[in-house]
Amino acid sequence: MDRRTFVKAGIVAAGGGALLPSVALASTRPRVAAPLPGIGPYGPLATEPDENGLLLPEGFTSRIIAVSGSNVGATSYSWHLFPDGAATFPDGGGGWYYVCNSEVMDYMAPDAGGASAIHFRPDGAILDAYRVLDGSNSNCAGGPTPWGTWLSCEEHSQEQGRVWECDPTGAEPAVVHEAMGRWAHEAAAVDPADQRLYLTQDHPEGLLYRFTPTAYPDLSAGSLDACLVAEDGTVTWAPLTDPTGTASPTRTQVPGARVFPGGEGIWYFDGWIYLTSKLDHSVHGIDLRNQTYRLIWKGDPDGLGVDGAVLSHVDNITVDEGSGDLVVAEDGGNMELVIIAPDGTVGPLVRVVGPGHEGSEMTGPVFNPTRDRLYFSSQRGPGTRTRNEIVPGITLEPESTAVGVTYEITGPFRGRVPEPTVPDTTARATVVSPVDTLATVARGGSDSSNDDGGNGIWWGLGVTGAVAAIVGGALLRRRAVAPPDDGDDAAPE
Repeated sequence: MDRRTFVKAGIVAAGGGALLPSVALASTRPRVAAPLPGIGPYGPLATEPDENGLLLPEGFTSRIIAVSGSNVGATSYSWHLFPDGAATFPDGGGGWYYVCNSEVMDYMAPDAGGASAIHFRPDGAILDAYRVLDGSNSNCAGGPTPWGTWLSCEEHSQEQGRVWECDPTGAEPAVVHEAMGRWAHEAAAVDPADQRLYLTQDHPEGLLYRFTPTAYPDLSAGSLDACLVAEDGTVTWAPLTDPTGTASPTRTQVPGARVFPGGEGIWYFDGWIYLTSKLDHSVHGIDLRNQTYRLIWKGDPDGLGVDGAVLSHVDNITVDEGSGDLVVAEDGGNMELVIIAPDGTVGPLVRVVGPGHEGSEMTGPVFNPTRDRLYFSSQRGPGTRTRNEIVPGITLEPESTAVGVTYEITGPFRGRVPEPTVPDTTARATVVSPVDTLATVARGGSDSSNDDGGNGIWWGLGVTGAVAAIVGGALLRRRAVAPPDDGDDAAPE
């Protein structure tokens, strides 16, 4: 469906009590926002845009990380079309990997979507950029796993989308998990305590699904259920009869299942999952420990489209785990990332006002592991590229497209941490753990004086890593490692 299709709705927070489980608000506290610009926890946005066309609170700065069809930093890797869902992963040496989907839809060209990654030095300089997923399409959102992999979800127009598990380092081939069902997959979140995964569906009658692996964290087998919500907010789950959707669409297999119309982003935090549904402009929360549902934000049928609206057209979502702030991206609206804070504050963190973004959407908000930088994209920004410039050798329709822009915001985020937790990569059951990857990164990634200009980060992987890359489509062959950049804020040319 057209991602711009929407139900006429507006701006009002709904439900009583705490917005987030860690903060108890008085049940009488009003949580209603007028359709006027709100003030977020970092104060009002600037009245004039910065050099990158962004309105930011005082103390925050931005830089452009990547532009579709242009090389990333000093590498020779060309950034993909339609940047969407994203996540970051620590590299064990103080730097991090940023993984981002390419939402080239199946009706544009087969297998032309996939996902790319950027490797950052501890100071934020770009070390490398490369492909982590080929042979896929309609890669909209997804989610990180606690064991350090990226789940890339296909939002296939024919309800045949799959989930791919990707290695952020690019050393191992991506693996598709058919057991996680076939539908217009949007996003995924992992509950590490209960060892289950939750998946959204981008369809007007989309459901929320729960996947229980047979042998967690191996995602190659397991059972799928759909969510039901009683009038009192009690949550239960019922099994699908055919996760492949062969006999009937998965959304029709559980009578009484709760519909989340136009399901979008989902994120796990502190025993809860938070998800969005764009067709009713709503943000939802489910307390997984008590199996109860709460509506956190709901659109007002009389208010949508008011200039300066606080939050509408909700899409991807993430959580600042240090503060509990929800950060919600707008698919259209007035091109904002909006914070819903634990104390009930709702206001924008950033607004894109530069020319050429009028038909775009905000995608993929995610913090780096130390939560002092935030990444997001404008999926279809200013300028055009021919599709063949971006996906050589593949014919796409139409012949040219708007250019996606990926940004980084740096500033005094409330949830900053001194040291990130490095995932235990030995838990990767179906994406084989890279050989000595973290040790190699620690040697090369944190030392800007490396004689090989950063190449030593990768090429200590050994024979096993090289063979795996060849078997998986020669992902490493596609990589063009460049010397670390100097951290300059200039946009790629």
